[in-house]
Amino acid sequence: MKVLIYELKEAFLIALRAVRANKVRTILTTLGIVIGVASVVLMSTAIKGIDNSFEQGISSMGADVLYLDKWEWFSNTEWWKIRKRPNISMAEVEQFQQLSKLSAAVAPTLWSMETVKYQENSIENVFLCGTTAEYLETKNFTFENGRFFNEIESRGSRYVCVLGFEIAEGLFPRGNAVGKTVKISGLDFRVVGVLAKQGSFMLGSFNPDKRVFLPIGCIFKHYINSNVRSITIEIKAPNTGMVADVKEESIGIMRKIRGLKVGEDNNFSVNQQEGLQQNYNQTVGVIQIAGYLITGLSLFVGAIGIMNIMFVSVRERTKEIGIRKAIGAKRRTILSQFILESSMICLIGGFIGFIIAVLLSMLVNQWLPTSVQYDSVVVAIVISLLTGVFAGLAPAYQAAKLDPVEALRYE
Repeated sequence: MKVLIYELKEAFLIALRAVRANKVRTILTTLGIVIGVASVVLMSTAIKGIDNSFEQGISSMGADVLYLDKWEWFSNTEWWKIRKRPNISMAEVEQFQQLSKLSAAVAPTLWSMETVKYQENSIENVFLCGTTAEYLETKNFTFENGRFFNEIESRGSRYVCVLGFEIAEGLFPRGNAVGKTVKISGLDFRVVGVLAKQGSFMLGSFNPDKRVFLPIGCIFKHYINSNVRSITIEIKAPNTGMVADVKEESIGIMRKIRGLKVGEDNNFSVNQQEGLQQNYNQTVGVIQIAGYLITGLSLFVGAIGIMNIMFVSVRERTKEIGIRKAIGAKRRTILSQFILESSMICLIGGFIGFIIAVLLSMLVNQWLPTSVQYDSVVVAIVISLLTGVFAGLAPAYQAAKLDPVEALRYE
């Protein structure tokens, strides 16, 4: 055991001297490994960051919320068939609220896109979400400042609003939005609340950070004709275990309201977050596959480059190998020396690649959320070592099997 440890130590020191003696060659050789490790670490940090952001955003929507709508999310149904469905009206919403027994909360939502201004600051194409006070019970919102509008303000269609985090940040960069008056397409609305950061860029138009909430009566009165656009009914189940039951009840109630007979297809849809989750998983899956292909190609090219350089190194040090074997060095000693040398080159490349990935992730974080994990260090080390062993195996085996007499004759 002591002999083996001594041999490994000697092999390590010789490999270290060889790497230090050929600094430029070592750095150039590691480029493929640098790119490969940087790619896989950067991809893992980006995907983890997006995952965290998406989970945070999806949790603000509530996992136990159903969306009864004219439209169907992520459906293969022909759009023109869905387009022919009747709009969901406010009268149907009121009937639904009266008949629903299992739901914990029911709130209508209707959206419009308008320009929101405060003094010289202006944001165009902002999603206005018209709803009722009960909407807050369907969400897991937290507030930066203020509150949601109450039932009196909702029923009276008062000119009040709640700003999403990014909207408030854009209009009031110094904060203190609550109590101020913003103009929404020329009409004055008093800000009663500002949401804390809730959503994710992956949620798109569902992102509450990019929305302004106001009483649904104001939407009908000033922005949307109730006969033109369909209302979405958001239904919160008492808990996640009752989502299926609430969904079945909701379908039954809506069929009853619309007088649909047995055998007739639903002329509405009940959507769930699962659709968003599936769409997200598919998107991330494609990104991961592309990332793994790029990483695999980079590592393969890097491994081939290191293998070639190691073959050159074996040829340059043939006489040295012959001398070592002549004075008693075993095959395993020569084998371990070159595998260690190859592994060290790859570890250097992996370390450089990891540092580059961390720096790039900090830069990318300005546009996309990233999250550097401790397991990324392990991934970088393992990938580098495996690549080094793979790349150094053939040259090391060639060096180990050299005949000492022939090696000493080599010029």
